[in-house]
Amino acid sequence: MSIEQEQMAAGSDPIVQVRREGDVAVVTMSYPERRNAFSMKMRLALTDVFQRLMHDDPDTRAIVLTGAGGHFCAGGDLSEMQEATPSLLALRERIAVGVRLFKLIYTGTKPVVAAVEGACCGAGLSLAAACDFVVSAETAKYSCAFGKVGLLPDTGILWTLPQKVGGGKARELMLKGDVIDAAEGRRIGLVSEIAASGCALDAAIAAASRFASYPPVTLALLKASLVNAGNSIEDACRLEIDLNPLTRQTNDHAEAVNAFMEKRKPVFTGA
Repeated sequence: MSIEQEQMAAGSDPIVQVRREGDVAVVTMSYPERRNAFSMKMRLALTDVFQRLMHDDPDTRAIVLTGAGGHFCAGGDLSEMQEATPSLLALRERIAVGVRLFKLIYTGTKPVVAAVEGACCGAGLSLAAACDFVVSAETAKYSCAFGKVGLLPDTGILWTLPQKVGGGKARELMLKGDVIDAAEGRRIGLVSEIAASGCALDAAIAAASRFASYPPVTLALLKASLVNAGNSIEDACRLEIDLNPLTRQTNDHAEAVNAFMEKRKPVFTGA
């Protein structure tokens, strides 16, 4: 049974909703009364959904992550932080769940596109930065204001933000916690594409559908290369030598060449 079928059978309104657009799974954070805050329930639900989409759903070739109610994610759920402070072990597990989710998005085999409207703050920015491609509504707002609530940046952003915008700019955003708009996000490399307000999801699905049309094995190896090639020149060259021959031997590579020569659209199977 697919995730969508399970949700329909349960008859409830889950905090993370999944629907399909062809080869694209659209994952929606649905906690609009708190602007899709990154609560513990949200962390666990997102981790479960991404685990299954990345590893147990061959029909999904690309994923869109978005938020309900006109916002992406406003960051951590401060109402949870007003409760009694959990034990150190419980707090470590809370952070570890976010790390697992980050790794599923960032190192997973399928491309993930963020569709951002409204607030994208704190852990919301972490989620967007972990994605391969960010489509932003022109009215969206971004901030990395962990320090303002006495916390360190989490959910992988200590790695992803410097990768996206450079070390100096990432340091500035993390230290100052300033709010930036979509245009500035595009200028510094955080945002990949800007859409009109209310149109980010449609544009993100279009981008994800384009990625989903590529050979799945090549995409998986490309994501692995992008994750692991940035440590040194030797790592980049080693991955090129190790992984390129694998793509050359796939049926999808042969299909791509044949389709090009025959002036037709290729049909990729993931073999």
